Amino acid sequence: MQIMALFYLENINGKVLDLPEEESRHILKVLRMRGDDPLELTDGKGLFCRAKISETGKKIVRVEIIERQQLTSPRNYKLHMAVAPVKNLDRFEWFLEKATEIGIDEISPVITQNSERTSLRPDRLEKILIAAMKQSLKVHKPVLNPTITLEKFLRIKRPDYQLFIAYCGENNRRLLKNSYQKGRNSVILIGPEGDFTEEEVSLAKAMDYQVVSLGDSRLRTETAAVVACHSFEILNQSE
Repeated sequence: MQIMALFYLENINGKVLDLPEEESRHILKVLRMRGDDPLELTDGKGLFCRAKISETGKKIVRVEIIERQQLTSPRNYKLHMAVAPVKNLDRFEWFLEKATEIGIDEISPVITQNSERTSLRPDRLEKILIAAMKQSLKVHKPVLNPTITLEKFLRIKRPDYQLFIAYCGENNRRLLKNSYQKGRNSVILIGPEGDFTEEEVSLAKAMDYQVVSLGDSRLRTETAAVVACHSFEILNQSE
């Protein structure tokens, strides 16, 4: 299936629908599309629709759904990343964008002892995820969970997942590539610029998290998160 351009509509119910104002403006002002022009839609939950423009107004585009397909994820594993938001919000948004392009299922912002940022704007972050999903022509938008403390996150049982915590301060940590089992669902924790504390790592280990390394280089939080995301993608492609 070849997708040329993709537009987002949260609820695709019915045969004739009005697109949101932002999407309509892009269609009319940037792409200069008009009546009967074809386009493609997703709800971010795997639904892919072929449609055509049936009517245009000054700010609204009305479309008619021609075909619907419910698509499964192209990956045979799920990836949940828990990442400490960084002080510079642009960097966290960059991580969200790149992880969505690479492939990720769920994101949890976690607050740790060394966190420099404890609040986020979920509405803005959702826009980042939607834009990255459309740009990379995906039909699954990652789930963005509410901000949670690390302790509460660690206490959530995840029996079907391999559990990892990336940490710089332990000499006997293994490389992620030597710990991950191909095809397994995984959770990986990425800490703040000051890294996790020893107490936090001890708690994670008590909750069956494996301490892993992403390599010899000391990485910024957002870089480490993207490296981890891409590592899972590469490891699942290897023979």
